[in-house]
Amino acid sequence: MKHILKSIFSLFFLFSLFFANAQRKEAPKPKIKDTVTVNTVPAKTVVVKKDTVIKTDTIIAPVKTDRYGLRLGIDLFKLSRSFYDKDYKGLELVGDYRWSKKYYIAAEVGNENKTTDDARLNFTTKGSYIRVGFDYNGYENWLDMENIISIGMRYGFSTFNQQLNNYKIYNTNQYFGEIPPVTSGQKYNGLTASWIEVVAGMKAKVFNNVFMGFSLRFNRLITNKQPNNFENLYIPGFNRTYNGDFGVGFNYTVTYFVPLYKKKVKPAEEVKKTPKK
Repeated sequence: MKHILKSIFSLFFLFSLFFANAQRKEAPKPKIKDTVTVNTVPAKTVVVKKDTVIKTDTIIAPVKTDRYGLRLGIDLFKLSRSFYDKDYKGLELVGDYRWSKKYYIAAEVGNENKTTDDARLNFTTKGSYIRVGFDYNGYENWLDMENIISIGMRYGFSTFNQQLNNYKIYNTNQYFGEIPPVTSGQKYNGLTASWIEVVAGMKAKVFNNVFMGFSLRFNRLITNKQPNNFENLYIPGFNRTYNGDFGVGFNYTVTYFVPLYKKKVKPAEEVKKTPKK
């Protein structure tokens, strides 16, 4: 009996160890979770009363504008020549009006009194003239600059008179020397001439509303009323004639711009790209 009890106790003890070991293997292991602690700030509730206007700061780009107006001035070349050339007196007033972004209506009005001492003739020309036309500004200004590099055309008209002071008769026989000049004093009134000219020039702003500029002109006579026995070698506003119909001119000006109004500059239109097929 004692041996039977001892055997039963031993079996029970082995069974207990087996059961405990089985429970240890089947027991779930604790899971480790990665956690991040985030400090949260409670949202603030903004209460806006009725009829309350909330003002915000905004940056508005300035609108670019172009000035339009009248530019008036004087030809410094003719004015200064009147002081150092005893045979010349002249005055020319210049002006232009900005018609559009690129085009200007331009005009010059002047008066000249010039004595020409040629190889065979000495004569005096007196008269007035006017030139009217346009200039096209091909210069693209940036910021608020208003400089001009232009090309244009003019129609000119002049009324004048010529006085033949003296002339020399060509002597084929040089044995007795040169024949003295013959005094004439004959005057030719009511003379007229008209022409067209191509003008290239520039104007640059040197001070506020003050511009300096110059232009070079190429002239072609259209009409020229001349006496029967005298040729118009010099025409006021046209200058010296070469080969009868052609001439050149030059002026150096200072002008003052009088602004009248402004126009908003329209932004350049975006070029739409057409998709390639």
